[in-house]
Amino acid sequence: MSTSLAYSHIFLWVKDFKELTKFRLAVSVVFSSIAGYLLGADEFNFWNLILLAIGGYAMVGASNAFNQIIEKDLDAKMKRTKNRPIPSGTMSVNTAFAIATILTIIGLLLLFVINPITAMFGAISIFLYVSIYTPLKTMTPLSVFVGAFPGAIPFMLGWVAATGSFGIEAGTLFMIQFFWQFPHFWSLGWWLYDDYKEGGFFMLPTGKRDKGTAMQIILYTVWTLLVSVVPVLGVTGDLKLSVISAVLIFALGLVMLFYAIQLFKNRETKQARQLMLASVSYITLIQIIYVLDKYIRLWL
Repeated sequence: MSTSLAYSHIFLWVKDFKELTKFRLAVSVVFSSIAGYLLGADEFNFWNLILLAIGGYAMVGASNAFNQIIEKDLDAKMKRTKNRPIPSGTMSVNTAFAIATILTIIGLLLLFVINPITAMFGAISIFLYVSIYTPLKTMTPLSVFVGAFPGAIPFMLGWVAATGSFGIEAGTLFMIQFFWQFPHFWSLGWWLYDDYKEGGFFMLPTGKRDKGTAMQIILYTVWTLLVSVVPVLGVTGDLKLSVISAVLIFALGLVMLFYAIQLFKNRETKQARQLMLASVSYITLIQIIYVLDKYIRLWL
């Protein structure tokens, strides 16, 4: 085999691996975990941070791989997923299963090295995502509610990795990302409604792109906004937030709420896409603000 051919095979394998593990999604999850770790850590432990990043990616990658194995026939029906490795035929189910299994073992071991409770939450996350959320997606819109639990774990997982315990601080971080899941996934479900319909997925709370769904999106956006600034009240233990940071987060929440209201008024795909993108920006920016707020307060 020539060198160029070998490089080509490696490139294609890496490409398939990234698709199977949903690289961008996995990286965003790792980002949330690292933010949670920085919030919870009294002393910075570089090696634990590396273990959390690699272990977190492995767990998310495994969940996504198992998900694509289960949904391979449905993925083949949808435009946005038909070119994934399994439905496109570039990777066999057995290979995907082996990768998912190896990633699960690696992820659990690395998280266990940090501390057992971190590994436990990692295991709960992959179990809920693969064994309950994935099958429910073709049965009921309640799948989004179930999926919000594993989806909300990463931010909290970082705190648990740093402290070795679960308390009101980790619970607050969990609730922020839990409520955020609903406007995020419902706007995505609205935007890609036709494609999801082809695959037989039920993502919207009423099953339709109607005022009922839009109203629920607004309500959960409001809850997300409110929970995100609760630490400014000083009722969340060691998780604190300055007034300035709370105002910034509240302002970001109002932007997301604006798009949610626009979706209610117009009920068009354009507004759903705008809200989805705003939600991604929101969760990323507030995590950055939380971390900066902590360390600026420590320096002052």
